[in-house]
Amino acid sequence: MAVAKKAVTFSKEQALELLSCYGSPLYVYDKEVLLRSIENISAAVTYPNRSFHFAAVTNGNLAILKIFQSVGWGLHANTPGDVFLGLHAGFNPANIVYSGSNLTDAEIVKMLEWSVGTFNLDSIAQVEAFCEVLAKSRVKSPPKLGLRISLPNITRGSRIGVRIEEFAEAIKIADSVGLKVTGIHFYRGTGTNATEAFTRVIGELLDACSLLPDWEFLDFGGGFGYNYRTNRLTFDWSEFGHFLTTKLSKFNKPIQLLIEPGRAVVAGCGTLLVTVVSVKWRDGKQVVGVDSTVSNLSVISVHGGYREILSFSEDQELYQTDVCGNTTFSRDYLGRDMPLSRVKKGDILAIIDSGAYGFAMSSHFLHRVRPAEILLENGSSRLIREREDYNTLLQKQSLE
Repeated sequence: MAVAKKAVTFSKEQALELLSCYGSPLYVYDKEVLLRSIENISAAVTYPNRSFHFAAVTNGNLAILKIFQSVGWGLHANTPGDVFLGLHAGFNPANIVYSGSNLTDAEIVKMLEWSVGTFNLDSIAQVEAFCEVLAKSRVKSPPKLGLRISLPNITRGSRIGVRIEEFAEAIKIADSVGLKVTGIHFYRGTGTNATEAFTRVIGELLDACSLLPDWEFLDFGGGFGYNYRTNRLTFDWSEFGHFLTTKLSKFNKPIQLLIEPGRAVVAGCGTLLVTVVSVKWRDGKQVVGVDSTVSNLSVISVHGGYREILSFSEDQELYQTDVCGNTTFSRDYLGRDMPLSRVKKGDILAIIDSGAYGFAMSSHFLHRVRPAEILLENGSSRLIREREDYNTLLQKQSLE
């Protein structure tokens, strides 16, 4: 079997020390790795009038959000909860971009009270609701308004977005309350690794943008993939950045470019450490039970489930292995048919590339409580979210 080429950024001794201090299982985030990722993506797009906005849906821990805020990134929000966390992390609301769907009137009111800087709305109905609420509000400085575009030949089957033939109606509705539609937001699709999938649509996007009389910004949104598997297709940020810069530089006015990486920037900084609690062999396959569950990783049907799993064992011989979670859910596999050295009870496994859609998509399925989160920084570690206990399961319930 081929040996996994990825690696953790800390030693077995450090892993043991972390679990001794904070318990198992444990989410571990490496600040240095995250900063390198931020720097690499930022440097790849040289267009001068551009800004990056971290997609908080992938990781909403305040310590992680504060890192992005400290380096000058803005925030991309899919929900009011993303905005709420971003504000608590210190983001300037002017640098928060909302691109979601199906806000209630009450949520629109709250988002306006929070002074969110940009709204990308995904339907005529949402434009109508937004403008009705805005007209009744006391907002002195209205936010920027964009449309989340639907291109049927590109995003086939997607429920989200305003089609080009609906632009005129959206513009008319906005004009009725003195608001201009000044931008287009494009979302390619979750976890797309093919660079061409983004670059080949830019011409069609720019044509659509030209239909807006007051066009000011292009929000080339999220969906950027991350290579969880070695020797697989990897998104090329340099190619993407060069292509966008070349196209936008041809306009005779300074179009603002917004880019919203999430998974692509944060996945690689995270590791989920787990402890082996049982081992059995089935027809030559090693079946390893650990003290975590697949519900502490992303939902397979939504965001994929593969992560490389590494052992700190010194045994170099590899065996076909299933790594199983600690519930009776028949699909509770953290890894299947993967190469892993022989392990024993008490050994530590590292599930790498868990920085995105790990805790953010974790749940209390089968009433397992969620792990703690820590941050490695300057050679030391600190707790950034406490481990839950069983009392968490009782919170907000009526006990009478």
